[in-house]
Amino acid sequence: MGSNEVAMMLFGVFLILVFARVPVAFALGLACIPVIMLNDTVSLFALIDRVFISYNSFLLLSVPFFLLAASLMNSSGITKKLMNLSRTTVGHLPGGLGHVNVFVSMLFAGVSGSSTADAAGIGKILIPEMIDQGYDRKFSIAITACSSVMGVIIPPSILMLIWGGTMSISVGSLFLAGIIPGILLGLSMMTTVYIYAKRNHYPVYDKSGFTDFFKAFVIAIPGLMTPLIILGGITFGWFTPTEASAIAVLYTMALGFLNKTINPRKFVKILSETARLTGISLFCVGTASAFSWLLSYHEVPQALVALISSMHIGPRGITLMIALVFLLIGLFIDAIPAIIIMGGVLYPIALEAGIHPIHFSIIGIVSLAFGLVTPPYGLCLLISARIGEMSVHKVLKDVVIILLPMLFILILICLIPDIAMFLPRLITPQFL
Repeated sequence: MGSNEVAMMLFGVFLILVFARVPVAFALGLACIPVIMLNDTVSLFALIDRVFISYNSFLLLSVPFFLLAASLMNSSGITKKLMNLSRTTVGHLPGGLGHVNVFVSMLFAGVSGSSTADAAGIGKILIPEMIDQGYDRKFSIAITACSSVMGVIIPPSILMLIWGGTMSISVGSLFLAGIIPGILLGLSMMTTVYIYAKRNHYPVYDKSGFTDFFKAFVIAIPGLMTPLIILGGITFGWFTPTEASAIAVLYTMALGFLNKTINPRKFVKILSETARLTGISLFCVGTASAFSWLLSYHEVPQALVALISSMHIGPRGITLMIALVFLLIGLFIDAIPAIIIMGGVLYPIALEAGIHPIHFSIIGIVSLAFGLVTPPYGLCLLISARIGEMSVHKVLKDVVIILLPMLFILILICLIPDIAMFLPRLITPQFL
């Protein structure tokens, strides 16, 4: 079979299974079977071997560790301390609690690396509180879901770990490259909150004095130290991303036990929940790797490079096209398998167009982050809507309004590479 036939069969079967509500991880694996059966050159054992190789990765060990660190943060009360700091920092702005929602997501993203952990941990506290203070229920759910996407953009990020490991790109440089885009996305959401607050007369906290801010800052220092330890250690080569994730777990665990907010029984429960989340996240890695390997074996990426090259749309056109592809695929599947499948397919196109691997990676990660709040996948939106006790379709209008300025930031990232490249070039030019 040729490249076109293989691509059509793999993606065709996969989409049919997804629309039939087969879980994505299973759909990816099942889509490989017809290609294997119709092709004598690839055996089932070769596919099984590919799955095993994908799991045999030291870098992937960091995924359960970062998920565990996020759970420990929620259980040890660090999240509430970050919320108090956020309240003293931006609570006096119009729509104070909405700004707090966005700001604490930016702080929490610096520890968890997971948007779903952000949506669940922060949403359980802030969505009911916003509703009690008179905020519209739909807006409360929408801003919580949208702000949680920064969990995979502001470092550390599980998606960046998967991306760096899959495509052999410096994880430290990716972490640095995500800082400015993450801040810009946060500012775009705070602008939207401001407009909502002015139109709907949402409540405002009294402006905190310097003493209140300083006290909240000092109390939050243990939590704020976590991203500094992780990012600083990886950037300056003191430890690997996997070692950094393990250190983050030990640090947050120590804080929890010292504060007596975590006991052995609670710790075992946290371990069980983390194991379940890890299984869900990493099961996709194996089947997505098999899917991606079949595409590569049948030279689908090369065929796509030739097709795009013949269109003569230039580097900027290609960056926008790459963003569009990731936005579309993020509608249907989780970001981790999307990285493994489409990242490998589009990477040669980016290199051919002269797009820097770090810039390409940030475009892909930010684009896929949108998929966390856009149906039919939209996992963060589903979590937030469940907490807010409202059906997803009723929240979509507010989600779209919040996403529009965020989409403008994505276009800027595509057209102005320095937004992503400035910090890596400044701090870690040796890794570029």
